[in-house]
Amino acid sequence: MAFQSEYASVEPVELPIHEAVLGRAAEYGETPALIDGTNGDTITYAQLDVFHRRIAAALAEAGLRQGDVLALHSPNTIAYPVVFYAATRAGASVTTIHPLSTAEEFAKQLADSSARWIVTVSPLLGVARRAAELVGGIKEIFVCDIAEGHRSVLDMLASTAPEPALTIDPSEDIAALPYSSGTTGVPKGVMLTHRSIATNLAQLDPFIPMGPGDRILAVLPFFHIYGLTALMNAPLRNGATVVVLPRFELDQFLGAIQKHRINGLYVAPPIVLALAKHPAVAKYDLSCLEYIVSAAAPLDAALAQACSSRLGLPPVLQAYGMTELSPGTHVVPRNAPH
Repeated sequence: MAFQSEYASVEPVELPIHEAVLGRAAEYGETPALIDGTNGDTITYAQLDVFHRRIAAALAEAGLRQGDVLALHSPNTIAYPVVFYAATRAGASVTTIHPLSTAEEFAKQLADSSARWIVTVSPLLGVARRAAELVGGIKEIFVCDIAEGHRSVLDMLASTAPEPALTIDPSEDIAALPYSSGTTGVPKGVMLTHRSIATNLAQLDPFIPMGPGDRILAVLPFFHIYGLTALMNAPLRNGATVVVLPRFELDQFLGAIQKHRINGLYVAPPIVLALAKHPAVAKYDLSCLEYIVSAAAPLDAALAQACSSRLGLPPVLQAYGMTELSPGTHVVPRNAPH
């Protein structure tokens, strides 16, 4: 027996990921796109559009060519999405590196993905340099901040080089090369096309809609496909504001929700547990929250109920996916009957 979804069919999105996500950036203009949850630094949509184009031009001028692989090695920062979209606009595939990787683990991913360029941050520069030495063939290491002897993407914003003029085939060209969790062996690179990622975003739109005025807290890592999709691509595609934290620290996390009036959380079960049980939660005003989505691991029904009851929210929504599918396959809709 065939079952037909009550939702409309989604046609493949035949766009490069930077166009699929930032195609309406000019329309959103001065709306904050990215806010650093640690210091308040902000990038508007208009700036995000200009910044990623200038960095793409500078990368091309440095020698990056269509088909190259760029390794993005960083915790969550407001520069991370800018560099990601700049690299794809320049024609590169981005392999996302766990910021806590050892030099040996990093080198294995560099070799396996055939990466030739690295973008990192100064606190991780030593690991990146060692990984580059181990694998060989790295053309240049850039930093997102400032480090002696390395070009910064901040300086690239002043580039006067022409924007790369190239043709991307969304159905064939690889946008991202994240590495799977390795639950069935060593981590494996997953080749995600521009069309695959962009189409999955369109598939998810009806279930958990976002738009201008929404504020999403990005505490799960962008390097992981869950964070890359739910906390970076999806909200930026729809004009929401993403408040970025580099790691999960409970008081910082709760303080960011209160200060920035976060209305949507995308988390994993350990954070649901903290929200349900930790006494620190009572010290913060979390009344701005409207919904919570949990994914990446199974969530116990009793724990989900304890969290939603404590915060006075609708039931915690659950989602499922896998890296190979860009990643979302199942999600409880926000408007599902409670």
